[in-house]
Amino acid sequence: MSNFVWKAARADAQIVEGHLQAASLAQAMQQLRVQGLTPLQVSEAGAADSFATAATDRVASPSRLGGRFASSAITQADVLVMTSELSIMLKAGLALDNALRVLIGMSAKPAMISLTQTILDDVKSGIPLSRALKRHPRQFGDFYINMIRSGEASGQLSDVLERMVEHLERLRALRESVVSATIYPAILLGVAVLSIIAMLGFVVPQFETLFKGMGDALPTPTRIIMTIGHAFTDYGLIIGVGLLILFWLLNRWWQTPSGHQWRQTRALRLPLVGKLMLKYDLTLFARSLGTLLGNGVPLISALNIATQTVGNLNLRQALEGVVPKVKGGGKMVDAFKASGIFEPLAINLIKVGEETGRLGPMLLELARIFNRDVETGIKRGLTLLEPLLILVLGLVIATIIVSIMLGILSVNDLAV
Repeated sequence: MSNFVWKAARADAQIVEGHLQAASLAQAMQQLRVQGLTPLQVSEAGAADSFATAATDRVASPSRLGGRFASSAITQADVLVMTSELSIMLKAGLALDNALRVLIGMSAKPAMISLTQTILDDVKSGIPLSRALKRHPRQFGDFYINMIRSGEASGQLSDVLERMVEHLERLRALRESVVSATIYPAILLGVAVLSIIAMLGFVVPQFETLFKGMGDALPTPTRIIMTIGHAFTDYGLIIGVGLLILFWLLNRWWQTPSGHQWRQTRALRLPLVGKLMLKYDLTLFARSLGTLLGNGVPLISALNIATQTVGNLNLRQALEGVVPKVKGGGKMVDAFKASGIFEPLAINLIKVGEETGRLGPMLLELARIFNRDVETGIKRGLTLLEPLLILVLGLVIATIIVSIMLGILSVNDLAV
């Protein structure tokens, strides 16, 4: 038998804690459920004591820790944690208002405490949870709210929240894989740029006195490198400021509708990258649409909501053209085929789903296929990009070094 430290919620939303003995973690949680408690944290005593104590302090005094460690901004990760914990408590039998009270007691972030308290006040006044969430569009979008509404209508709110957690986890994993994949190339590119700046700004100027007065006797590559190094030394600050201003102006233009659309249109035409970006957006669309349909959201509403999850404006416009055709009585597979953005595999899966009445599961399967293709494509792209960056950096530095060596050999020839 092992000793376990536990924290649980009672039916009246009070948080209690203590110790118990059980043969395993599963049995410890079962003992708590038999006592009518909702397990919030169960860990083996000993090494976990310090962690459990820290967690208890955070729950008992959220404002004290919140000021030091918690950010005021509510992130998608906060919404995911809130959804997960709410799902667990509702599935364990806690009433919605009591579950929200427990969330308030567990939160260490002042902004989350304020948000949850507002939602609780609305729910206590008789407003449905979906309407209470709709008052906070920045934290809960149309997709989230419609999922909650479907759960309220079907009486399966805890199950819907559980599916929401799974959906949000997959989206987060996909985004994190894309971001993580770009970190190393970005670092490599930064090192390459800094290396070139160091060569042109500090190494090349050291040879200026050696080559002074040689004029046309200096090899052409050496003259070019010395001119670039001289310009970099004399006008480096002006060039840097100019590039920053240019970047700032381009960034402002990219934020405008025309600039945003121009950038996204060109991005889709890029070799390899364009196809990956297309599949990334279609993954979000297929997963959102499949999840909504699987939870009883009407087809037209689900299409409208899922379309808004697509970030690329060109793709979004193409998908928005699907809704009127389906609304007019046409088959969805024909509307998707006419959009020209789905490959044959996707069309066939959608067709099978529509004909068998399993459109939601087929769309989720399509999302899994697209997700796998995106991850595979990123890995292959990085396999090519990393040595390519190293090769380009090596060639640039080698060109600078060879140009300087040619100049030194020319000086030796003249001396002879």
